[in-house]
Amino acid sequence: MFKRTLVTTALPYANGPVHIGHLAGVYVPADIYVRYLRLKGREVLFVGGSDEHGVPVTIRARKEGITTQQVVDRYHELIKSSFERFGISFDVYSRTTSAIHHKFASDFFRKLYEEGKFIEQTTEQFYDPETGHFLTDRNIRGECPHCHAAGAYGDQCEKCGSTLSPEELINPYNAETGNALVKRPTSHWYLPLDQYQEWLEKWILEGHKEWRPNVYGQCKSWLDGGLRPRAVTRDLEWGIPVPVEGAEGKVLYVWFDAPIGYISNTKELCDAQPERFGKWETWWKDETTRLIHFIGKDNIVFHCIVFPTMLKAEGSYILPDNVPSNEFLNLEGDKISTSRNWAVWLNEYLDDFPGKQDVLRYVLTANAPETKDNDFTWADFQARNNNELVAIYGNFVNRALVLTNKYFEGKVPNSSDFTEYDRQTIDEFKNVKAQLESLLEDFRFRDALKEAMNLARIGNKYLADTEPWKLAKTDMARTATILNLALQIAANLSIAFEPFLPFSSAKLRTMLGLKDVEWDALGSLDLLSAGAPLGEVSLLFEKIEDGPIQNQLDRLARIKQENDEVAKQAELANWKPQEIKSPASIDDFDKLDIRVATVLDCQPVKKSERLLQFKLSDGNGERTILSGIAQSYPDPSVLIGKQVLFIANFPPRKMMGIESQGMILSAVDADGKLVVTTTSRVVKDGVSVG
Repeated sequence: MFKRTLVTTALPYANGPVHIGHLAGVYVPADIYVRYLRLKGREVLFVGGSDEHGVPVTIRARKEGITTQQVVDRYHELIKSSFERFGISFDVYSRTTSAIHHKFASDFFRKLYEEGKFIEQTTEQFYDPETGHFLTDRNIRGECPHCHAAGAYGDQCEKCGSTLSPEELINPYNAETGNALVKRPTSHWYLPLDQYQEWLEKWILEGHKEWRPNVYGQCKSWLDGGLRPRAVTRDLEWGIPVPVEGAEGKVLYVWFDAPIGYISNTKELCDAQPERFGKWETWWKDETTRLIHFIGKDNIVFHCIVFPTMLKAEGSYILPDNVPSNEFLNLEGDKISTSRNWAVWLNEYLDDFPGKQDVLRYVLTANAPETKDNDFTWADFQARNNNELVAIYGNFVNRALVLTNKYFEGKVPNSSDFTEYDRQTIDEFKNVKAQLESLLEDFRFRDALKEAMNLARIGNKYLADTEPWKLAKTDMARTATILNLALQIAANLSIAFEPFLPFSSAKLRTMLGLKDVEWDALGSLDLLSAGAPLGEVSLLFEKIEDGPIQNQLDRLARIKQENDEVAKQAELANWKPQEIKSPASIDDFDKLDIRVATVLDCQPVKKSERLLQFKLSDGNGERTILSGIAQSYPDPSVLIGKQVLFIANFPPRKMMGIESQGMILSAVDADGKLVVTTTSRVVKDGVSVG
């Protein structure tokens, strides 16, 4: 049915570099799929680009004192060059600030506008009267109504994870300036998603049950909740101006113009190279083209509900056939966050680990968050490189090549009759092509990588079991057969791993003296001709020592410390006194016997994380009191010699086998720590407070 495949990837936002979460969620799986299709000889177009509109870039520009265009220029070039260095093989990587895109997106809006596909509504939105700007949800902050954390965003609280709207925030303010906000009316055009509800239910829920459960489930949840109109314009200076008279000061909403970038970028490529790629309409309007969107789970709704509705409303475009969305990748047990700098940035990785693009591609695929959120750790990164790429794949290849150089002058040896064990080994990998195809076609890249690595395990085991270095002393014919088969397996590995590890696959083919081969050759035992010379041999993968890994862990530790300090300062800045408790009488106070005592000794209570054991001089002798403030005083010796206030007439209470004779009075600081109360000057022990 399909003659060609159009693959798109979510447009990275040109407000910062690309990190490993982006790679694992979108770009590595998309590149694997495209490279596989090319190896199969299928017609495929791989489209990417930078998303350069929206508020965050304008905020960064103001902070740095430069123009918004300078911001997007910088990050577009950084992202594009990082992708190129990493081997993401786009046919075109353009941007949404291009003249072609501006005109295309503007014309797209105008067509829907003139055909009456939008509705116009006036709503009240948050406005900063001092800056004169309406604000997006993400640029509004306030107190979370659920966990009461300070600085929650208008769309989500990062502390408790609750999804929010700006209206729910307590005391909302401008995240950039701190200014208090007011509500003001503003008019915008909306895409009436509710009018397409029935069509979407049939198209998705009935027509695309093969989509991944996370994609299908999120779409169903939105549809079950009932769709509502969604604004396609907004009040902002930076963006594509709304091409309607009287819409001054309004631009196309970034979510509306960004996916149109897939089309405009295709047009840009096809207009520049029509002899190679044909007409852009063939890729976007021909029913024999299969459209695949690779995205992260935060973009599912836009690519499965909103963008298809835009295309359906326009009327002449094909719709996505599949949207293989991944879940999120965490970093060392914590959510990746660009605002907190908690990430592994691609450009920095490429500088810190030169020549190791395939190591990261391997780890991100082996640990891909295809069905659930997953975690990247530097320990796992090192282990997978050393224990799998080096010890299995690399070890097998190196042995086969080095032994061939040693015993057969670096030329592929002749093969004689196979033994029963040889045939068993051949049987183990003869179905690898069909297995890989099945998994890759189903977007199960993690499992496909396992199959490719299993082929390397088969080869490694074959050499270990047959021990050709021993046989060479007595039986060169048998040694030749073993090494011929080992080299043929290595040649197969260069094909099997090509979609996943393109750099090492190219290197392996060079060492084998093998020209580029097609996917259909996978599984063959005659990829290398007897007598053909091998190329120069070198290690396919190198062991990663502890030093570079420790450098990365030290960097993250510094970032965590900085983030903790920032969070602490934010809590202090937003601290408010607790509400006053219900009224109490003087009689209630008189019941408490509060006195002053000097701390003679203070030690942690064994097997308790929160209790400290105080020995006090209370004027009448000594007494022991346990207090749950250990986490606020990691070095309790600092309390020795201080005078504290305690309640003397609480009945004794046993805790952890120790009798506590009263209660130390403490105050809760703004950062949540407990601080013992004391006197402004030294007084006699046992003095009453009242």
